[in-house]
Amino acid sequence: QVQLVESGGGLVQPGGSLRLSCAASGSIRSIYAMGWYRQAPGQQRELVASLNSGGITNYADSVKGRSIISRDRAKNTVYLQMNKLKPEDTAVYYCNADINSSSNGRRSEYWGQGTQVTVST
Repeated sequence: QVQLVESGGGLVQPGGSLRLSCAASGSIRSIYAMGWYRQAPGQQRELVASLNSGGITNYADSVKGRSIISRDRAKNTVYLQMNKLKPEDTAVYYCNADINSSSNGRRSEYWGQGTQVTVST
C-alpha cells in the first residue's frame, strides 16, 4: 500500500503565501513524478504543478511565476510554495504521485485526500 498525506492548507488573505506538503509512504520502490492538482466547487480537477524524476517541472499558466514545486527525495515529499495568492486560487488541492510499488511491482497513480486552500479577506 502507498499513502499520500497532504498538509499545509488553510485560510489566507489575498496576496499571502502558503506552502503545501505531501508525504508519500508505504511500499514504494520508486517515484516517477509527483504533483499537485486542484478542484474548485463546480469545476473540473486541474493540474497546478508537477515535477518528474528528471527534475522537469510543469506549471499551469494561472500559477506560473507565483508558485514553486520542489521535492525532498529522501523524505519522499513534494512541496508547493504558493505566493501572491488570489481568491481564484481557492480550491481543494490534491497531491498526485506516479509510483512503482514494491509490494506488487506495478506502476500506478496515487492521490491524497486533499487539503482546502481558501483565499479570502
